Amino acid sequence: DDGSTFQYNNSFGGYWVYDPANPLNESARAQANSPPISQLWKWGDDQIFGVNLGGWLTLEPFISPALYQPFEPDAVDEWTLSEHIQTRDGNLNAIEDHYKTFITEEDFAMIAAAGLNWVRIPLPYWAIETYPGEPFLARTSWTYFLKAIGWARKYGLRINLDLHAVPGSQNGWNHSGKSGSINFLNGVMGVANAQRTLDYIRILAEFISQEEYRNVVPFFGIINEPGTGMNNFPKSSIQAFYAEAYRIIRNAGGVGTGHGPVISIHEAYFGLGGWPGFLTGADRLALDQHTYLVFQDQIQQPVTAFPTVPCESWSANTEASLNAFGLTGAGEWSFAINDCGLYVNAVGMGTRYEGTMDGKPRTGDCAPWIDYTTWDQSTKDSLRGLGLSSMDSLRDSFFWTWRIGESTRGRVEAPFWSYKLAIQEGWAPANPRDSAGQCAKLGSTVNGYVPGSLQSWQVGGAGAGTVPSLDSYPWPPTEIGGVANAATLPMYTATGAISTLPGPTPTQTGNSAATPTVDFGNGWANPDDTTLMA
Repeated sequence: DDGSTFQYNNSFGGYWVYDPANPLNESARAQANSPPISQLWKWGDDQIFGVNLGGWLTLEPFISPALYQPFEPDAVDEWTLSEHIQTRDGNLNAIEDHYKTFITEEDFAMIAAAGLNWVRIPLPYWAIETYPGEPFLARTSWTYFLKAIGWARKYGLRINLDLHAVPGSQNGWNHSGKSGSINFLNGVMGVANAQRTLDYIRILAEFISQEEYRNVVPFFGIINEPGTGMNNFPKSSIQAFYAEAYRIIRNAGGVGTGHGPVISIHEAYFGLGGWPGFLTGADRLALDQHTYLVFQDQIQQPVTAFPTVPCESWSANTEASLNAFGLTGAGEWSFAINDCGLYVNAVGMGTRYEGTMDGKPRTGDCAPWIDYTTWDQSTKDSLRGLGLSSMDSLRDSFFWTWRIGESTRGRVEAPFWSYKLAIQEGWAPANPRDSAGQCAKLGSTVNGYVPGSLQSWQVGGAGAGTVPSLDSYPWPPTEIGGVANAATLPMYTATGAISTLPGPTPTQTGNSAATPTVDFGNGWANPDDTTLMA
């Protein structure tokens, strides 16, 4: 797109395919032992070695600090950043410039060449629309998500579409778009904001369930990290939301293998053990955990002791969930062994490691952990070992995140969190598949899940979609956070027209008259899905 060139070197037997006469060609494969896009992914058998494209289409201060630093300390999330950029420039072009440059086609080629086979792409609701008063750059990031679909198709990568930010904020953290209070399933507007979110889930599900995209985007994380684990809303309300989203998505794409995406629900800080038995019989319902070691009391061990920590922390619980719930993975993990790094916790928040946050005692100095150029080989080897054991203990997983942008000082100041930097500097696994058996090699706790042992209905086979308990979770919920009787709350009336998302614009060849006519879909998989929207 930008006219630049690069050389693609893939030592894992992967190959790219782009056919101008058929831009929907699905024969590319990321590696020889990853199925090409044209073949269905075997859930519970094939293994996801994934990475997030965090901070690209949903901005975060610690991932793109140079955007935020000119407005420090006032820009703390994308809401306030958008307001400040609009005031300074009279437009939000700086945000679209970020979309254009932060992730490019070359990154997708590098991801496949690194032995990774999936990308998780956080997308905000304002990719679809905004309401009056919401300052975000509306309906623009969708254009770049479409580019991502094309690049993923070209290099044989599959996409986990992650709805990362929803109206009202699902957790009050900066990566939800707006820091502060939670107004999703919580408070006066809690149901109304959840209604809007369900509409956006429906619009996205209808798009990715089209035959032109369903093999490239076969996984849908319907909401990122709802709640904070601090009793923001009752479990029954998020269960009702998940159940309604399940109905919507299966109505869009149908039931069974190859019909619409796997539906991924976050454990919502109730723990993996809180979900077995939920929607038993549901078609391809997956449970997501985000496994970090640093957003609590700091682990006071030398870096050389960290390779066994993921095994001890996650192997047993993940195996238990695979056996008791079904599809279970980790949408996020990192190399971080402490919370050091510019804006890692938030703008102006400080760190637990240095004792400048949450009243935690000081563990040490962050300076050597921010300056990765000082790390010796033992440190890099230990971080690589932590990565291998994370992949082994979690099985299907996505590293957070591919790239950390440079600060205004011209350097990466949160190095634990960049897989791209880890490749360049030598602490990323040379081959992610070397993770197989890593925990056993370390004499630590093993995830003993046996590939292929999930039940047929859990992976879209016989019995999928027969969910006796589905009616036990009516929508809207009877109560939400702070409101015992949700029926008293305002709700939108479903009188709005159906909104669809556009497909990509066909690329013109040198001879425009020879440009093929390609059907990129009309944005709506199920023509019988005609219910109006809020």
